Amino acid sequence: MTEGAKPDIGALFGASDVETFLGLPKGDLGNLSADIAILGAPCATPYKSVGAYCRNAPKALRQAIAGMAANLDRMNFDIGGPLFPDASVKAVDCGDLAFDEADSAGNRAKITEAVQAMLAANAVPVVLGGDDSIPIPMLHGFEGRGPFTILQVDAHIDWRQEHMGEPLGLSSTMRRASEMAHIDRIVQVGARGTGSAHPDDYQAALDWGVDFVLAPELHRDGLACVLDKLPRGGDVIICFDVDALDPAIVPGVIGRTPGGLTYQQAVDLILGTAARSRIAGVDFVEYVPEVDVDGLGALTVSRLIATTLGVLARQRA
Repeated sequence: MTEGAKPDIGALFGASDVETFLGLPKGDLGNLSADIAILGAPCATPYKSVGAYCRNAPKALRQAIAGMAANLDRMNFDIGGPLFPDASVKAVDCGDLAFDEADSAGNRAKITEAVQAMLAANAVPVVLGGDDSIPIPMLHGFEGRGPFTILQVDAHIDWRQEHMGEPLGLSSTMRRASEMAHIDRIVQVGARGTGSAHPDDYQAALDWGVDFVLAPELHRDGLACVLDKLPRGGDVIICFDVDALDPAIVPGVIGRTPGGLTYQQAVDLILGTAARSRIAGVDFVEYVPEVDVDGLGALTVSRLIATTLGVLARQRA
C-alpha cells in the first residue's frame, strides 16, 4: 500500500473490481429473470434551484459496498445468516436509467416503465435514487395492482401541493401518492424538526388518514407503534428517504436534521415489516455523496440496502 493511501477492506477479503451492487449479475429490463431487481434512478423531477443533486448516488452506493462482493456467503449478523441463503433466489442489478434534467416527464416515464417491467417479471423492485421525487413515478409503476400500504421513512412529510411551481417534486411525494387509486394506506415514520411542510400540509395528511409516527415517538415507544399500523399479510411499499437516519451516521444528505433513526432501528423496521407484511417494492433516495463525510453515509445506506436484499431473499424463498 502506498504511503497515505487508505487501506482497502475489499483487498483484505479478496474482492475484485465490480460494476454492480455487491457484484450481483447484471439484469436486462427487456428480458428480466430475477426475484429481486435493483435499478439506479439518478433523477426524476428536479427543482431548478438545485438540479439533479443526487445524480451520483447510485454509483457511490455501489462503490461503497463493493468491498463486500466476495463475502456474500459469509454470516450477516443483521439477518442471521448469509445474505442470500437460498441459491434459487436470484437478485440482479439492472444498472442506471439515463436521464435529462430538462425532461422531467421523460425521466418519470423511464422509471415507471422500468418498475412495470420488473413487476411483470415477478421481481421485487429495489430503486436507488436520486432525490425524493423518484417515488412518484416508481409508485405509478404499481398501478393496476394492490392495494398497497406505503411505509414512508423520512425526516419530512412531503405533503406540499406544489413547491416552486412544481407539483411532482420531492416535497410533494406523499401528497401525489395519496391520489393514486392503488394506495390504500400511508404510514409515515421519522418526521422531526422543521422542513418545508406548512401546518395545513400536515392537516391535509391527517384528514386523508395518514398514520404518523414522529421520530420522538419512535425513540420513546419503540418500533411496535409503527409495525402495529401495517396490514398483517398485506402488501407494503417502503419509501426510504435516508435523511430519516440520524446525520451522525448519514451526513450525506441535503437536509440534515438531528434526532433521526439509528441504523439498528432502520434494520429492525425492515425486518419487522417483512415479518408482518409482504414487501412489494423499496426505494432508497436522497443520498448526496458530495456532502458526505469520508463515505460514512454511503457505508451506512449501502449496508442497509444489502440487508434489505437479504430480507427480500428470505421473503421470496
